[in-house]
Amino acid sequence: MYVGIDVGTSMVKAAAFDAVGRELAVASRPVDLSLRGGVVEQDMEEVYGAVVAVLGEVTGRVPEPVELAGLTGQGDGVWLVDGEGRPVRPAASWMDGRAHDLVDRWLADGTFETVFRRTGSAMFPGCPGPLLAWLDRHEPKALDAAKAALYCKDMVFQRLTGAGPATDVSDASMPFLDPRTRAYDDTVVELLGLAHRRGLLAPVSDPVATAETRGEGLPPGTRIANGPYDLPACALGAGVTSPGDGLLIVGTCLASLVATTELDPTGEPAGLYISTDRPGHWLRAMPAMVGTAALDWVLSTTGVRHEEVDGLLAGTPPGAHGVRVLPYFAPSGERAPFVEPRLRAELTGVSLESTRGDLVRATCEGIGYAARHCLEAAGLTGNLAVCGGGTRSSAWMRLLADVLGRPLRIVEGEVGARGAVLAAAGRYGVTLDAEAWTAPTAVVEPDPDRAAFHTRGYEEHLDRLAQARSRARR
Repeated sequence: MYVGIDVGTSMVKAAAFDAVGRELAVASRPVDLSLRGGVVEQDMEEVYGAVVAVLGEVTGRVPEPVELAGLTGQGDGVWLVDGEGRPVRPAASWMDGRAHDLVDRWLADGTFETVFRRTGSAMFPGCPGPLLAWLDRHEPKALDAAKAALYCKDMVFQRLTGAGPATDVSDASMPFLDPRTRAYDDTVVELLGLAHRRGLLAPVSDPVATAETRGEGLPPGTRIANGPYDLPACALGAGVTSPGDGLLIVGTCLASLVATTELDPTGEPAGLYISTDRPGHWLRAMPAMVGTAALDWVLSTTGVRHEEVDGLLAGTPPGAHGVRVLPYFAPSGERAPFVEPRLRAELTGVSLESTRGDLVRATCEGIGYAARHCLEAAGLTGNLAVCGGGTRSSAWMRLLADVLGRPLRIVEGEVGARGAVLAAAGRYGVTLDAEAWTAPTAVVEPDPDRAAFHTRGYEEHLDRLAQARSRARR
């Protein structure tokens, strides 16, 4: 069997597959996020312990030899480790907002734009550049004690295998990697005031690093590959490799990805170009901060259970009786398809007559409009696949097809873990039928009348967003 590991922000999963891509078993463990005053952190030992636990569970349920394993996980953030891969402080999450003042300063003085023009990466508070610069100013002893500033999957890979610190071109793409040379741009490191911390950046393995496991979670000697991180892994798992085709991941992060062979760091700085295992091929990524976390907040606040969502969406008309939601709930603002660290969510059109269904539908529509904005900015021209936890709601997928005005190829199951296995197979020269592994489970077509309604709603969304961004800068 083949095992894929996906170390998510709130959930760690492992999945076992047979040779034609059928899921044999899935195991998952939730992990905590600590949120306080814009600071968002995770306990690395808890995360690693969850990895070992889910691997032990899934291999115990499918007593077959493990042919190979692929590893993926959340990107960005800063995971400071010592020489053994153990934490020197809690991991700073990609959702962290403490460095927003630095990003504001770099936006004002031109550093932000200069970095984007060089690397195609639009920094945001939770990416390694601002976070490392913030730590250098406020917690220099933590950086002094660290051997490497890794990404999530890299910490797990080091602990599982005992290999030295390393990352891959996908994770390194934000914000230090030159996408043309596939190496760190030292000028960018200097621009961010981090030249004296250059040694903390993990070596870039190109192609991705491989090693054998030491026996925690997986049998000792299991072949494993480190990467790519979750966004490009999901693209592989959904079969998005042809230029112009796209993927929308409806998860904690609402990520829009479009495959491309053209590098064009012009226009408004936003998103990033994710380098892939094929030189000259990138994913134009617009990983928005909005996503299922926004809907979860509304559900919690209104007392609506997840199993009620489909009924409420079906019972509430398009437009939600005039209720509108700008779904920018993250404490670090928004990062795609624009960067606005101080942007916050807005609910308008609410009255005493508004229902829970209005609030839920308006939130789902707002997230859909944000997705449309991102996909247009990323250059979508071909087919669109959709994956992530949001696909479990059939009513939301129908709404999303209407808002986007295009068919959706729904790819269910553990898409990131599936992509991690495909990447590992490619790295080890193991032949797998990628078409069978990435086949959609359903195709959802838009309703023409509702799609026309939402085209107008999208234009209104862009107008409200422009006004909100102007207020955020005051």
